[in-house]
Amino acid sequence: MEIKEPALKYETGLWPTEFINWERKAETKHEYVDGRIIDMAGASLWHNRIVSNIIGHIYPFLSGKTCQIYPSDLRIYAKSKESYFYPDASIICGDPEFSDEIKDTIVNPKVIFEILSPSTKDYDTGIKLYYYMQIKSLQQYIMIDSANLIVRSALRQADGAWRFQELDNMDENILIEPIQCILQLKEMYDGIHFPNDLQSLKK
Repeated sequence: MEIKEPALKYETGLWPTEFINWERKAETKHEYVDGRIIDMAGASLWHNRIVSNIIGHIYPFLSGKTCQIYPSDLRIYAKSKESYFYPDASIICGDPEFSDEIKDTIVNPKVIFEILSPSTKDYDTGIKLYYYMQIKSLQQYIMIDSANLIVRSALRQADGAWRFQELDNMDENILIEPIQCILQLKEMYDGIHFPNDLQSLKK
């Protein structure tokens, strides 16, 4: 039996400034895209395990450096699209830049990670991918599928174009170019066992 993570969407009459004021008082997290509010429901165990694996490997690598990695409570504002997101993990280099004087929403992520679930995959690889690509500071967007052994990367080139890469083997590595950190897929997927168990990492 497949259990999916719900991502409820509903229309709102709120303008972006009205949304962020409402969101700051809300008890749960919501994203805001094109006037729609997306409820950020709780994620699966595997989803959280992948996030923990990524942060666990990158955090010590960045110790003493000017870049830092942050978990999913950090809100990102895509200014040109007037949209708000909560990536599963984000890397910021240098001083954080904020959307307003309250200083709880970032506008300058360098790298963003999203863990794809069955119910959010189309959203994360569709409109969210496009909107993330409009963030001027963003250099790399990494999408990790939690139901299949697939990692996708979108990397901004010097001319502004994006280069896409797809990896599907535990022995492959992905380079997080803005921080020059190499992650093995087996490190990302440590402890994850896929339904058919054909590609799961054996301990």
